[in-house]
Amino acid sequence: MEKQALPASSCSLVLLEESKRNPLLLSNGGGYPPAATNGSLVPLSAAGSGGGVVGGVCAGPDKKGVVTGAESGYQERETWTRQMDFIMSCVGFAVGLGNVWRFPYLCYKNGGGVFLIPYLLIVFVGGIPIFFLEIALGQFMKAGSINVWNIAPLFKGLGYASMVIVFFCNTYYIMVLAWGFYYLIKSFSATLPWSTCDNEWNTPSCIEIFRHQDCNNASLANTTISGNMTCAELANARSPIIEFWENKVLNISSGLGEMGEFNWELLLCLMAVWVMVYFCVWKGVKSTGKIVYFTATFPYVVLIILLVRGVTLPGAYNGIMYYIKPDWSKLQEAQVWIDAGTQIFFSYAIGLGALTALGSYNRFNNDCYKDAFLLAMINSGTSFFAGFVVFSILGFMAAEQGVDISQVAESGPGLAFIAYPMAVSLMPVAPLWAALFFFMLLLLGLDSQFVGVEGFVTGILDVFPGKHHHRYKREISVAICCLLCFIIDLSMVTQGGMYVFQLFDYYSASGMTLLWQAFWECIVVAWVYGADRFMDDVARMIGYRPFPWMKWCWSFITPCVCMGIFLFHLINYKPLTYNNVYVYPWWGEVIGWCLALSSMLCIPISLLYKLFRAKGTFKERWAHLTTPVWGVHHLEYMAPDIKSLTSLSPGTDDNKVIIFESVM
Repeated sequence: MEKQALPASSCSLVLLEESKRNPLLLSNGGGYPPAATNGSLVPLSAAGSGGGVVGGVCAGPDKKGVVTGAESGYQERETWTRQMDFIMSCVGFAVGLGNVWRFPYLCYKNGGGVFLIPYLLIVFVGGIPIFFLEIALGQFMKAGSINVWNIAPLFKGLGYASMVIVFFCNTYYIMVLAWGFYYLIKSFSATLPWSTCDNEWNTPSCIEIFRHQDCNNASLANTTISGNMTCAELANARSPIIEFWENKVLNISSGLGEMGEFNWELLLCLMAVWVMVYFCVWKGVKSTGKIVYFTATFPYVVLIILLVRGVTLPGAYNGIMYYIKPDWSKLQEAQVWIDAGTQIFFSYAIGLGALTALGSYNRFNNDCYKDAFLLAMINSGTSFFAGFVVFSILGFMAAEQGVDISQVAESGPGLAFIAYPMAVSLMPVAPLWAALFFFMLLLLGLDSQFVGVEGFVTGILDVFPGKHHHRYKREISVAICCLLCFIIDLSMVTQGGMYVFQLFDYYSASGMTLLWQAFWECIVVAWVYGADRFMDDVARMIGYRPFPWMKWCWSFITPCVCMGIFLFHLINYKPLTYNNVYVYPWWGEVIGWCLALSSMLCIPISLLYKLFRAKGTFKERWAHLTTPVWGVHHLEYMAPDIKSLTSLSPGTDDNKVIIFESVM
């Protein structure tokens, strides 16, 4: 798109030389002079801490904003080598384990093919609008999850909240990769260790073949059916895969209060995965963009191989029909709609700030509108396709064991580390299929993990002023982030680690925190900054205005959907349990709510702090604190005469204040 020169009459662009001692130049949230009217110039400081000098406002009937100039040492933001790098990174991040282990289960549980009706409806009223909003916001502001809210500095707490959420996600999500890596290593053996009962971790209750169909007659309760077990004893028997998972991998303790000792094998796996993540992220998007070509595409190759293998197994047809058979009565249940909404927010990775970070590395005039629809189709299509893979295998396992598919259908870690390993152990050449599955699992999680770390590090680095640039600043920042997360993860490789993992999973990045985040994102962009105004900004980037449906969703529909599902979760809150048996102690729930509130409270606390710290009437405070802070790149696309600016020398000790009003 051609860069359009704006008429000089549309706004003043003035360069003022001001001393730092000028009392009118105050920090955001501090005192400031009364608002000017009709285009008069009022010196103000930049509200953000990005990499710029202080700026000013050209107030008037049109849009106004503070522009941050470039200090000495300011580095231009890097961009993707090619646009496909961005697409692949978004696919790698958003398409993850939830698409494979959560969506298929929800689809079967909530009426099969009928579940696609609420799912697709909420995709168009909630998923795609916010997905597009986050990418477009990052591309427009050229900043990570914190500085992107310079678009309305009063609500910068949204950035801090997303940083907290993605930090927690980075901390606990990698445990799934550590478990998957552990299983992958154990797959390289002639006999899979979870397929037999003759290992040191097995108990006398372990049994390899159940034959439940032989015990359907209640009169056979004391009849010996399998080995030395009667039907009554068979009811309490445990499969070797469950014992491998609980006794060997987790070596689980009796509760959260009994952390026990470290599992050193798992600790080494965790360390290895963190090293992989570090070397994927440390050089920035130039290297990350190349790695995701493999990590994002190879899982599809494995899924296709597993599907071809799955549909050739006996019982596969029954499993697939169980997955897609419609049950129209389910549409009347509120839980079905809630599950659809929650799944979309999880699988689209909304509210984490990582999509914003990825979008910030786009070219300013990249067509992010088309990208958003393409990525949404890939994400939802992958979820639906993965269901055929999973249920063809589960149908085979149910046929082999002589039980109904509902008894083997699992979601979450139960599918990845119990149901699926058990299914592959029944196949010919079991180690090959096990290795393929866990390699796919590792790649699906790995790209989600390192893009999450990328988003967190990007947000942190954007906060640092340009004068603090260090040659190895990025590498050091990534190392500190990985090390800090690794230290917290040590609590999850103990005997009580699974209880800690569930606390993080249930509270820190739960549906409630993501819905709360998404709700405020829509409110700030649509009602504080202005939906029409942002639509104009998007048009300036991509060359045309998106369909008005986006504006309507941001303003009305999506906030209502988010708040409705949020309130449903809150009203139907149930205390956390493990395996529906162990109930967490009260202090465990307190820790969980602290994790949840640590992100949710960032928004109101930051807002109140800035308002109370400011001076003037409430109207003056609001006007000042909601004035956007434009970045250097906005001058290139918005200024009447950019060439006059490029000839200016970088700022020195005396601040050069650029006063500029957006006419976007």
